[in-house]
Amino acid sequence: MTLSTELIGGMAACITTLCWVPQAVHILRTRETAGVSLPAYAAFAAGIALWLVYGLLIGSVPVIAANAVTLVLVSAIVVLKLRYGGHGKG
Repeated sequence: MTLSTELIGGMAACITTLCWVPQAVHILRTRETAGVSLPAYAAFAAGIALWLVYGLLIGSVPVIAANAVTLVLVSAIVVLKLRYGGHGKG
């Protein structure tokens, strides 16, 4: 692969991995999870887990790294949803 291809892939991995940080921070600050769909996030976490396994099977460090971090962030959101429910601060 060319350097530009690797750069585009790296940027895409960073953006799609870090996009979960604002949601996790928002929930931690406000304890508001009413807008979070538990089935959607749980399904997404399962998909990311499979991507992580795929990355391990093919030995791709970028796939492993991006999906490991994403799985941690999305799983944290699922745990926060389970902990706080959809009821906000109350």
